[in-house]
Amino acid sequence: MNELRTIRAKSGTNQEGTSAHNRRVIIEAIRLNGPLSRADLARATRLTKQTVSNLIENLEADGLVASEDVVRRGRGQPSTPYRLVAEGAFALGVQIDRELTRVVAVDFLGREAARAVANLPPGDPVEGSRVILRLVEKVRADLVARIPVSAHRLTGLGIAMPGPFGLEPAGDDPWMMGKWQAFPLLETLAAGTGLDVSLQNDATACATAERMNGAADGLDHVVCLYLGYGIGAGLILGGELYTGSNRNAGEIGMVLFSRGGAVLPLEHRASLASLFQRLGLDTATTDAYETVERLTREGDPRILDWLEGAATDLRQAVHMVETIFDPQTVLLTGSAPQPLAERLFAAVFPLLPSNAERPGRAIARFQLGTMDPWAVALGAAADPIRRAFDPVFSAILKEAT
Repeated sequence: MNELRTIRAKSGTNQEGTSAHNRRVIIEAIRLNGPLSRADLARATRLTKQTVSNLIENLEADGLVASEDVVRRGRGQPSTPYRLVAEGAFALGVQIDRELTRVVAVDFLGREAARAVANLPPGDPVEGSRVILRLVEKVRADLVARIPVSAHRLTGLGIAMPGPFGLEPAGDDPWMMGKWQAFPLLETLAAGTGLDVSLQNDATACATAERMNGAADGLDHVVCLYLGYGIGAGLILGGELYTGSNRNAGEIGMVLFSRGGAVLPLEHRASLASLFQRLGLDTATTDAYETVERLTREGDPRILDWLEGAATDLRQAVHMVETIFDPQTVLLTGSAPQPLAERLFAAVFPLLPSNAERPGRAIARFQLGTMDPWAVALGAAADPIRRAFDPVFSAILKEAT
């Protein structure tokens, strides 16, 4: 029996694919600029006025956009601006870290609508998944109680956890979360919630949040250096999130750095995990984050010593990603306590010379983005909305995003 030959080709498109893409383009234009009229949208997107009118009517029928008061300007025809409806769509996001989980609900604009947090049993994904499902149901119930329409407008459940994904950890490596990696997490959560489930690493989740409502909003080329229990880089390239062939793009925490004669992965020396170990906490519970924040405010010598070494390595990391990706800016983002993040950000300067140091820059090379223990969960929740509504190349194809 002859086997079918594998033929390499890109997926084609059709009228439905084009329409889906144009619909996403309209949504993004309003999200980036605020309320826009049909004429404004036609000029900005280069679509015909009739196409824009058809798309607006469709989006209005779906409850995703709504008209505002008519605007009259001089002798011209009055125009009606359209805005996005916050209650048009919702999504849930889950952050899974070594010993804690955060669950958050966001609306169509990426704004938080409900949240909950709990500690996880270390290294036990079976019981941990039960904890997560209980927390998801709590947040879901809180959301529906506040906004009843949300029960029928959930676009999905986004999961964010440390990578890299798909590797075989050597032994019980605490950096890899090997037991969680081997556990059928997406299938378990999809079955328990009845929602479509997507997965990102925590750095990409932070980049998702920054792109939707943070310092990367409106930018097309950004590297988000993620500082959390580990370290990673979320990549926004050409206006889209880039995750790589196995969702492991940006795992710079695995890059070997030399300092003081020792060669170790970056995240073993400049992550929150390395700081927890130096403080004798060696954990990732909510209590550990609170302890770090308190000690930072007190100027604990162990914190100051860690800051000096971590800044040295991150200065080199900024130089590396600038050289490789040529971004408009590099953001320091993540789940570190704000006082620690501010001190670390300041200590990274002065930056090393790189190809990003050029005259006429309109945006700073290195900026402090969102630093919030909830940043990863918010990015995870924004991912289902991004997949459903952002204009990405895959939306034109006959394949799902």
